[in-house]
Amino acid sequence: MTLWKSVLAAAALVLASGSAALAARTDLVLGIPLEPPHLDPTAGAAAAIDEVLYANVFEGLTRIGPNGEVQPDLAESWTISDDGKVYTFKLHTGVKFHDGTDFDANDVKFSLDRARAADSVNAQKALFAAIDSVDVVDPATVKVTLKNPQGSFLYNMGWGDAVIVAPESADTNKEKPIGTGPFKFQNWAKGSSITLVKSDNYWGEPAYLDKAEFRIVPDAAAAVPALLSGDVQAFPFFQPDGVAQIEGDPRFKVVVGSTEGETLLSINNKKPPFDQLKVRQAISYALDRKAIIDGASNGLGVPIGSHQSPASKAYIDLTGEYPHDVAKAKELLKEAGLENGFKATLKLPPPSYARLGGEIIASELREVGIDLEIIPVEWAQWLDQVFTKKDYDLTIVSHTEPNDIDIYSRPDYYFNYQNPKFNEVIKELDVTSDEARRTELLKQAQKILADDAVVGFLFELPKVGVWDAKLSGLWENAPIQANDITKVKWND
Repeated sequence: MTLWKSVLAAAALVLASGSAALAARTDLVLGIPLEPPHLDPTAGAAAAIDEVLYANVFEGLTRIGPNGEVQPDLAESWTISDDGKVYTFKLHTGVKFHDGTDFDANDVKFSLDRARAADSVNAQKALFAAIDSVDVVDPATVKVTLKNPQGSFLYNMGWGDAVIVAPESADTNKEKPIGTGPFKFQNWAKGSSITLVKSDNYWGEPAYLDKAEFRIVPDAAAAVPALLSGDVQAFPFFQPDGVAQIEGDPRFKVVVGSTEGETLLSINNKKPPFDQLKVRQAISYALDRKAIIDGASNGLGVPIGSHQSPASKAYIDLTGEYPHDVAKAKELLKEAGLENGFKATLKLPPPSYARLGGEIIASELREVGIDLEIIPVEWAQWLDQVFTKKDYDLTIVSHTEPNDIDIYSRPDYYFNYQNPKFNEVIKELDVTSDEARRTELLKQAQKILADDAVVGFLFELPKVGVWDAKLSGLWENAPIQANDITKVKWND
């Protein structure tokens, strides 16, 4: 009898060990190319901030889903007044911030008032410009009154810049982010990684993962060995030129999706000689998009002729406005009094699409007489010199914010572009809810930007994701700059 019990006990131990071995993993190391400058989505323009924190640590009234749709988040529902000006949000109850403080309507009021304040450092302050007042009805209800109807308001509230923060922790979120999401911040090893862990008191559906490390891998050449060794299990934004080394390996999935990343040769429109339309048009004619796409995105980028994603139903193909035409470019420069060409600078941030694309573009512009000095800059320098101080001639950057064609109407934006006709179109778009009319206005806006050759429109940045074949839940597309891991899990 004793022997039989021992046999049963041993069998049970083997079964238990087998079950443990087969249990799905609950940890993930996810590679990201850029380190965020800080960890507060409400106080910085760098996409790398949202790529770690959006939906994972911080949440908004609404959120943007994997297909670009508006979904409820901290607001479980809302009603809109007949005149389209008053939004009454019903909030989830029982929600807590990661430091244990309660979330309620006062936090929503604080966050929205803070974002739209005169001294706001929010990089997308324009998102909140239509708000007239934010009123607490009760702890679970907040009323937002707009100055005018705004068709994109619910979408705007789903941006990373509109996440809800608490007054108790708002000032320290740059180093120690505290939100309401399914993951909480654990550690930031500067220059190496940012670690999130599962929140035990999350109000909604809990995450599958217990721990996620966002490892910073700035060197594209290091990404492939990191995957092959198993040190990193996923690169949601993988460098296109590394795909050939991974394709065909059954251990990995290679997923090519779309983004909202309009990749541009940005031009300082107020700086001579770029203040002349003919000079900007000459630049557009000098650009060979196919060569740029082949060299800067491994041929995966989709050519664009204005500032709209080809995935949008409002997109119009304006790539034919400026076909590659060296003779035409030279003719326009001659008409602008620059037949002998001129010198300029091209400031390039770290991403490979910028550094690789910059070399190609410099060669193409040299062919028409524009001699570019290439100046590589780090992201902090780019944000300071180019984006903030407008100290540049030309630069290359991908604008990954969703539905952001309105940036060309902002008086202090780094393009230094002003066109009253364009501004009027955007003004009407902002107060229009009818989808058919909005589509018509978006098409008008795209055409004006193309006609004015505001920037050199290059291509829509592809989202190339590479990850372990046993992983599921990572986004195929990137309708917003995010690595949402709230539904990510390991499958047997």
